[in-house]
Amino acid sequence: MSTKNPRINVVVEKPLYDAIKGLAHSEGISMSLKTRDLLRNALEYSEDCLLTKIAEYREKSFNRKKAFTHKQILKLK
Repeated sequence: MSTKNPRINVVVEKPLYDAIKGLAHSEGISMSLKTRDLLRNALEYSEDCLLTKIAEYREKSFNRKKAFTHKQILKLK
């Protein structure tokens, strides 16, 4: 039976395996689904960290005198 979604095989240490197994069991879902959800959350967190760094950089380099007003932006459209 083939699947539509690509697969990843991951080797983990026993404590990590047991933790995922316990979480999956307590939520009544498969280990595969729980692992997918954990990976998705980790990727979102990583993206949030990167976007925070970008925002902090832009905030430090922001110059109000050089910034456009809302009216100026609307005129550009």
